Amino acid sequence: RICSAGKESMSEKPVIEKPTRILRRSEIESRFGLKRSTIYDHVRAGTFPPPIALGARAVGWVESEVESWIASRIAASRPTSA
Repeated sequence: RICSAGKESMSEKPVIEKPTRILRRSEIESRFGLKRSTIYDHVRAGTFPPPIALGARAVGWVESEVESWIASRIAASRPTSA
């Protein structure tokens, strides 16, 4: 999807929005090195995005929320310069 961010100027580049993608637990485990118990411990503590229900016995996570969580972990691990 292409969005012009509210302005119709030829000098501005259009913003291309990524479609929302749902990650299943196995993909989170393999991409981020987290195990099932760790994921759910973080969810209970409020430090990891909660899953969304996909069906009666299926859940997934919004990829952009998980990527934001990873980015915040990276930022928190880096020293801030004055």
